[in-house]
Amino acid sequence: MNTTQAVAPPNARPRRGRRALPAAALSALLLAACGGGNDSASTSEGTASAQQAGSDESSGVARILAAAKSISIAQAPTVAPGVLGPSDRPASRLEAFRFMSNATFGASAADEEALKAYGYNGWIDRQFTAPATSHRAYWEAADAALKAVDPASGAYQNEVFETFWKQALNGPDQLRQRVAYALSQIFVISLVDSNVGDQPRAVAAWLDMLGAHAFGNYRTLLEAVSLHPQMGRYLSHLANQKANASTGRVPDENYSREVMQLLSIGLIRLNNDGTPQLVNGQTVETYGPADVTGLARVFTGFSWACPGAPTNSNCFFGGTTGGTTPLSDPDRQFKPMVGYPAFHSTEVKTFLGTTIPVQSTANPAASLNTALNTLFNHPNVGPFIGKQLIQRLVTSNPSPAYVAAVSNAFNNNGQGVRGDMKAVIRTIVTHPESRVMNNSAGKLREPVLRLAAYLRAFQHTTDTGAWKVGNTDSSSSSLGQTALRSPSVFNFYRPGYVSPGSQSAAAGLVSPEMQLLNETSASGWTNYMRDNIASGVGSFNGTVNGVVFNRRDLQRNWAPELELTTKPPLLAERIADKLLYGQMTPALQQEISAAVSAITIPATGTTAIATAKRNRLNAALLLTLASPDFLVQK
Repeated sequence: MNTTQAVAPPNARPRRGRRALPAAALSALLLAACGGGNDSASTSEGTASAQQAGSDESSGVARILAAAKSISIAQAPTVAPGVLGPSDRPASRLEAFRFMSNATFGASAADEEALKAYGYNGWIDRQFTAPATSHRAYWEAADAALKAVDPASGAYQNEVFETFWKQALNGPDQLRQRVAYALSQIFVISLVDSNVGDQPRAVAAWLDMLGAHAFGNYRTLLEAVSLHPQMGRYLSHLANQKANASTGRVPDENYSREVMQLLSIGLIRLNNDGTPQLVNGQTVETYGPADVTGLARVFTGFSWACPGAPTNSNCFFGGTTGGTTPLSDPDRQFKPMVGYPAFHSTEVKTFLGTTIPVQSTANPAASLNTALNTLFNHPNVGPFIGKQLIQRLVTSNPSPAYVAAVSNAFNNNGQGVRGDMKAVIRTIVTHPESRVMNNSAGKLREPVLRLAAYLRAFQHTTDTGAWKVGNTDSSSSSLGQTALRSPSVFNFYRPGYVSPGSQSAAAGLVSPEMQLLNETSASGWTNYMRDNIASGVGSFNGTVNGVVFNRRDLQRNWAPELELTTKPPLLAERIADKLLYGQMTPALQQEISAAVSAITIPATGTTAIATAKRNRLNAALLLTLASPDFLVQK
């Protein structure tokens, strides 16, 4: 990734094309039931509203757009904060499920039982000590299995997606995996970038690295990120060289800028509660061009782990020793980068009020240590990183008091330790504001988390054991988002994004995930989930290990729900219990009952009866998944 790509603030990506929904009567019924009326809501790019005014598809898309644009101001029950009682147990079932929606990839019945048994802090303690599941181990096993069948084949990006979904849906270390996913959207590398995309084993190891440090110390995490070769390739500080006056070469400034802007202190000085510091009514920048230049000198001389490191220049440039029998480290794509003194700047390095004097002997490790300590101890880190973690886990618009509580935990874990991620995470998921339901609380679910919530609420099995959800980049026929495939270092969406023309914007609220939303992605979600409900999720399997499946990889036994299709209110209640923690609005329940009742179950014919019941179930599920009740994580 070049410097221009890293610096330019991304706008919401344009979405091309939209797969029209079939004109079958059932699809028309479903989309008509999703709502109608005025569908003039604009997208973040200002694209035109749905052209098929009054059509079933147009009205369904408009409903999703309108639901999202009214995020944080939609009618929602207002309840008092769920203060932890002496027993450390949830005050209600709703509170338990809301906690799980923040701390896992989606609430499940098993989660609820565990929370009842251990309480909030007991559950968190068990998660802190749960063994980390290894994404790299999964990828390597899949690679070996493929090579055993065909030595010319092997694992690639799909196997990264498989291990992500396997752990997201079934991993016992849910809190670690959920936090690691949140961190992956702050400390961004992307499989979209060819330098990174061609190293899927190393990307699986990157996920492991984030998980390993999710409950450690932020200072250690920042160092692991800074020295990871995939970050070095993505932000171009791997094999970054010191200045050369004769050639005019200067150190690459890409990472020095982004480690400040995105990974530690942000652009403007903050109070401990996340509000901007003002001088004469104006915000104050945290750093300037001179800081970027000074810090860039620190990130010179770091390159591959290699048998010839840190003196062999071939190792520095190519990761191998060179010569007639070149040697290399087979794990160099994910082993921490090594400091090569010959390529490290000895010039004075001044940044953020810190000066590393001229070095008589180049010492890249000492320079790095000073730089990371300076960033780590900056007062902005607690509110800057803490607020983003709150946004990724709980709510888009945390109050200053919420941010301050998390910042305080970062600054001091109660035992005099700064940067303790366990203290930060515990504070985020147990803070009373995490259980408030009002007009400014909650957040729009991003597409990956929507699908995860559905699959964890209604447990699916996998024919292959691989959880082959696959690449879900397409916004017209899929999620419009794939984990670890961000379009840029700025993530899929910006934490301060404000949706133009929305009610949330008028209320002074941010809605980050809405940067992914437009008419194409809204209809894409409906199309994708319609197909997932009807046919299962993921890749289509033919014969697997001698067994003929001829269906999609992830399947659900819908028998418990099909039994309720003759009683629409009970069916709606069952779905609300699974997806909405029992909090379905009367309006949605009426819509579902009407849509389900309109699908006639014939009196005779086994196949016809079964088909009608399944259509009723599909209708109820799709209406719920396309509703504001589900799209907004309250």
